[in-house]
Amino acid sequence: VHLIPVNPVREDGLNAKSRKRILPEVLTEPPAIDPVHEARVYCNVPSIAERSMEGHAPHYFKLVSVQVLIRHGDRYPLYAIPKTKRPDIDCMLVPSRKPSHPQLEAFIKHMSKGSAAQMDGSLSSLPHFPSHSLCEMGELTQTGVVQHLRNGQLLREIYINKHKLLPGDWTAKHLYLETTGKSRTLQSALALLYTFLPDFDWKKIALRHQWSTIFCSGSCDCPMRNHYLEEEQRRQYSLRVKNSNLEKIYVDMAKIVGIPTRQLRASNPIDSLLCYFCHNVSFPCTKAGCIGMEHFKVIKRHQLEDERERQEKKLYFLYALLATHPLLNQTVNRLQRIAEGKKEEVFVLYSAHDVTLSPVLSALGITEARFPRFAARLVFELWQDGKRPKEHFIRILYNGADVTFQTSFCKDHYKRSSKPMCPLEKFVSFVKRDMFLIFNSTSYYDACHRRAL
Repeated sequence: VHLIPVNPVREDGLNAKSRKRILPEVLTEPPAIDPVHEARVYCNVPSIAERSMEGHAPHYFKLVSVQVLIRHGDRYPLYAIPKTKRPDIDCMLVPSRKPSHPQLEAFIKHMSKGSAAQMDGSLSSLPHFPSHSLCEMGELTQTGVVQHLRNGQLLREIYINKHKLLPGDWTAKHLYLETTGKSRTLQSALALLYTFLPDFDWKKIALRHQWSTIFCSGSCDCPMRNHYLEEEQRRQYSLRVKNSNLEKIYVDMAKIVGIPTRQLRASNPIDSLLCYFCHNVSFPCTKAGCIGMEHFKVIKRHQLEDERERQEKKLYFLYALLATHPLLNQTVNRLQRIAEGKKEEVFVLYSAHDVTLSPVLSALGITEARFPRFAARLVFELWQDGKRPKEHFIRILYNGADVTFQTSFCKDHYKRSSKPMCPLEKFVSFVKRDMFLIFNSTSYYDACHRRAL
């Protein structure tokens, strides 16, 4: 037997030595969806150290700004399955319990002080970390805190230690921090900032409150956005009604818990079941039987099929363009100011939800991206070309993977460019002009108020 040496293969399946990108011709059907694997990816339970592509650029490039949009970390469900015992999960932070983090204990101590922070409106009345022995609905868990302590640590090693993004004498002016008014988004932001900032000083933390989950600030009046969202919800409903296997599962589960099928569906069981799954807790049982892995798989598979059809049908894409324009416009305006030499707000953090991240990915044209997992992060990096200081480029990364050339506005540039990034002007013209072409409009206001043809 002749043993042939092979190059080591990394976890993501890529050959560790080969740097060439090979696009094989697909001759077979795409692999069947594995709902259990996808659910594990979604849980994002901290285990091995994560590899990431953030901060990669030719040596003569200078990093001048980083804007991060995160989804909150692992949380307790927002819905309960009626007539079942709620999953027994402890939301007290216990450093000796897994998953943990070397800085968890220091984080708890620091968060207990926190009187000098400047927080908008209702944010100041929210707790800085989770602290109930039985989690409350929607509450961040210890896993969720650890996920963002890890995110912050990873970004600090790259952006602070390596690229010196913040000056040594940084102040609150160098940061722009915004979160929705939920404790889970505020606490996720604080966990990330605690391990990211060179010195977590409450006096330098000014958190703004964003009342809208799509971060539309003062530009939320958009009738056509609501129209496309309603159409998308109709599509979802029609796909669900067509799925006889899903209907059988709902009927079966409703019998187990002893309620009408309609009521079970309204309680959104997948949200609750994912919590049991992510925390390795047995699914609920009653005298009539147990909800099992087969029930979970069918519902999760339908959710994944729904995401796939959503990409194809384009209704969600039209909704996403109008939903995310205010946030992307704010992002672009800030990047332009920094490219012109402004030194403030060089690090931006938006702490948000899956319903924030998902439309942003769709609007940018990143169709291959998975639905935002717990503690997902989308990063916009702004780079200055050291050889031509007036030229600026962006990179976009999702959970550490470089997705710059998956975006609709930079797909073609990839073929012609020797640089691993996208000219800032391409992003600017996409947000200021090209986003509206599909609506036969020239502005956000016009696209929002013009009826679909």
